[in-house]
Amino acid sequence: MKKREKVSIAIAAYNGEKYIYKQLRSILDQLKDEDEIVISLDPSTDRTEEIIENMNDKRIRVIDGPGKGLIKNFENAIKNTRNDVIFLSDQDDVWETDKVETVLNAINGYDLILHDALITDKNLKVIEDSVFKKRTPALSFKKNVIKNCFMGCCMAFRENLKKDILPFPAKIPMHDQWIGLVALKKGRVRIVSKPLILYRRHGNNESNMNHASIPQMIRWRIDLLNALKERGLV
Repeated sequence: MKKREKVSIAIAAYNGEKYIYKQLRSILDQLKDEDEIVISLDPSTDRTEEIIENMNDKRIRVIDGPGKGLIKNFENAIKNTRNDVIFLSDQDDVWETDKVETVLNAINGYDLILHDALITDKNLKVIEDSVFKKRTPALSFKKNVIKNCFMGCCMAFRENLKKDILPFPAKIPMHDQWIGLVALKKGRVRIVSKPLILYRRHGNNESNMNHASIPQMIRWRIDLLNALKERGLV
């Protein structure tokens, strides 16, 4: 029987006191002693750090965030992971109880997993039963440059991708799209249609990309293509 791979969870945290306890609890309940949660904590003005410390769990490792925004914060968390399979997690979602097991089974023979999610309101009431119905997943590199289907909170990837995705280019619009595109070029990507998290939608986590102007979206794609070209991926 194949030995279970060790898991790292990379979290970028900032002023997350409202939801982070429930999020961490839903993850910790699925982890083994050899697994880890790496939290890159940008300088915060609330009780986020205190809440994490009070959980008193040796599997949680908090590191100082760079204070340069979400993308750099995630880069810092990923860089400091140590284990075989790296999961990305936002600070406000809740994981289904079988997420880790399902992903570890699915990733056998693959380099990155993208799974579905339930969309909820801030109180975790389900308002839509699938993210994939809004962002149809595709394994086409070209399609994901034009319209990204990769969501970080629904992704896990192998440690061997770190050397290709890091450091994140300075002008990429989002880290999850970058990771997904690199994985499509450098490895094998698998889509899992089962919802494995409750994706909490509230005012603080709505992406600026959903409200961008057409010129801005064009600029982002040019920057993304330039970054891919610099890494020899296009």
